[in-house]
Amino acid sequence: MASYSISEINNLIKGELIGNTTQKIEGPEEIQKADSNQITFIGSKKYEKYWADSKACAALIGYDLKIEPGDDRAFIKVKNVDLAMAKILELFNPPPPVFGTDIHPTAVIHETAKIGEGCKIGANCYVGKDVELGSEVVLYPNVCVFDETSIGNNTIVWSGTIIRERCIVGSHCIFHTNVSIGADGFGYRPSEDGRGLVKIPQIGNVIIGHYVEIGANSCVDRAKFSSTIVGDGCKIDNLVQIAHNSIMGRSCIMAGHSGLAGSVTLGDGVIIGGSASIKDHTTIHSGATVGAGSGVMNDVEAGKTVLGYPAQDARDMLKQWVAIRKFMKNQ
Repeated sequence: MASYSISEINNLIKGELIGNTTQKIEGPEEIQKADSNQITFIGSKKYEKYWADSKACAALIGYDLKIEPGDDRAFIKVKNVDLAMAKILELFNPPPPVFGTDIHPTAVIHETAKIGEGCKIGANCYVGKDVELGSEVVLYPNVCVFDETSIGNNTIVWSGTIIRERCIVGSHCIFHTNVSIGADGFGYRPSEDGRGLVKIPQIGNVIIGHYVEIGANSCVDRAKFSSTIVGDGCKIDNLVQIAHNSIMGRSCIMAGHSGLAGSVTLGDGVIIGGSASIKDHTTIHSGATVGAGSGVMNDVEAGKTVLGYPAQDARDMLKQWVAIRKFMKNQ
């Protein structure tokens, strides 16, 4: 098991070391669960009260906190506790699952597929006709990549994920378990006789940029025509729905259970809170934030924060909630 001195940790973090500890650090842990050989973090003042009873030998803290570490304990003061903790987590990150062989004998790979240098393909994978995998692509067991799809260098695809035909995936992406890329968009219209529904063919594809991460059981549907697009650097949580012909700009964030209806457009850096729903053909401009549980019915201006159902300016919505609470108390 790897272990590091507090000085070695600080050399990585490049913070301000307060106090000292001779204890070797063997990993990070929450402040109330940590043992004496672990480092924790105190991200805000409301967690200061737990430090006295914590067994942790060290903690990352922000510059705004004034508590002292105590005997044989140390603080590393940093500008951003979360980013500093990310470096420590990476330091102690266990290695990924091991492949016994680069390409498992049970994998089915079409003779026309092009497999880049250093790729790993697990048991029971399927790689279809004219698929192209860049170098160092990893397909964990039970992944399906259908015809004419391309995947860029160093992309990792976890088990159960299905990437449908003609999709384009960039480099350095991560798709977690059971992601669906390129399933048919949801398109139906009443039949002429009024007795059923007519399925609208979905003949487009999905284009995913570089450094995109998509959480478990999330879906990105193919376009009716043209492409559904997820821009470079987007981060998508578990159980997220991105419908046909939607376009996401660069570095957008979508939290769990949120969803985009068809033909939604997100600018760059848009943040969608958990369980938020975005109406079809809506545009949310760059830098805007949609609060958790909100329902967006109209376009959102750049940089604006909206909240509620239907969503409106967050400050106006909070004022309404306060007024309603006061009214209910007076009844």
